[in-house]
Amino acid sequence: MTFFLTRPARRVALAACALAGFCMTPARADLRVDIDKSSQRMSVRVDGAPRYNWPVSTGRRGYGTPSGIFHPQAMLRRHFSRKYYNSPMPYAIFFHRGFAIHGTTDLSRLGGPASHGCVRLHPAHAATLFALVQREGARNTTIRISN
Repeated sequence: MTFFLTRPARRVALAACALAGFCMTPARADLRVDIDKSSQRMSVRVDGAPRYNWPVSTGRRGYGTPSGIFHPQAMLRRHFSRKYYNSPMPYAIFFHRGFAIHGTTDLSRLGGPASHGCVRLHPAHAATLFALVQREGARNTTIRISN
């Protein structure tokens, strides 16, 4: 049995399909990552609501972490630093030149300056943040680094 739609009925059907697809598209949230170098903490907000607050390590003396407002430029789940002895940088979110937010194995140093300028955090927290940025999109993610 063949089913034919008239031209006006086709338009209505196409409009309904387009609307259904639009309604099923996930809404993008505003993702904000605040890093306070003086307290060595990172807070994560989604649509203004606090989600996470984690200890981090930023740049130690002579290796400053840049301050400012940034957006993710590249994301690599498994990355190794070519500049610093092939050090692992899991869940790397690059935000400015070679600077990134990434996981670290040096957990005892979290909460104090220890890096060559990157923002280090616990690997589980790095994985959570990486997934959030992937889900919400780099354009919807703001990274603010202060103090």
